[in-house]
Amino acid sequence: MTLLFIFDMDDVLYEYDWRARMAALSELTGRSFLELRRLWWHDDGEFGAEAGLYPTGEEYLAAFEEAIGHSVDVERWLEIRSNAMTAWPDSLAAARHASELGQATLLTNNGSLLGDNLPVVAPELVDIFGTHLRTSSFYGARKPDPIVFERTLEAYGVEAHDAFFADDLAENVAGAESLGITGHHFRSGAELHRAIEEFAAARA
Repeated sequence: MTLLFIFDMDDVLYEYDWRARMAALSELTGRSFLELRRLWWHDDGEFGAEAGLYPTGEEYLAAFEEAIGHSVDVERWLEIRSNAMTAWPDSLAAARHASELGQATLLTNNGSLLGDNLPVVAPELVDIFGTHLRTSSFYGARKPDPIVFERTLEAYGVEAHDAFFADDLAENVAGAESLGITGHHFRSGAELHRAIEEFAAARA
């Protein structure tokens, strides 16, 4: 029996300052915060990208540039995303412990451009997750849609009973729990560590 530990990224493993990111994107693109939200953060833009609308990073970037009417330097885009993230040591330690108890994988609502570059943007995760750094776009669905969790279980050949999922958003946790996955609504690294221990002990 293999236990599967699924982790969200933003506001679980890292503090994510989306305001700082949007301010930097505004400076990069010449578009205001409100313009960026109107032009890209909707079902045909970022939300669609999170659900796999743009399968490759190149397609994501092309769609983003077309939507905002401005060319974008990829290196700067990645730097902006990385600068908005601050690693939480306690959470990373909990994820590392989970990787020692079973298979640890990332599941973050993001598009393929970030997915292609997670080792660059979140280097602290490489030693913990290895090649199992995945965005929702990889599965063609976004949280809290149960389909993304179904596809994650299928990818790893694990039954829901043997899977654990941590996220800071209650609706995402509920989506996982609807399939029988053990959900953890994240509040602190210490609580996450305890929840992992309890889950693993219950299946020993």
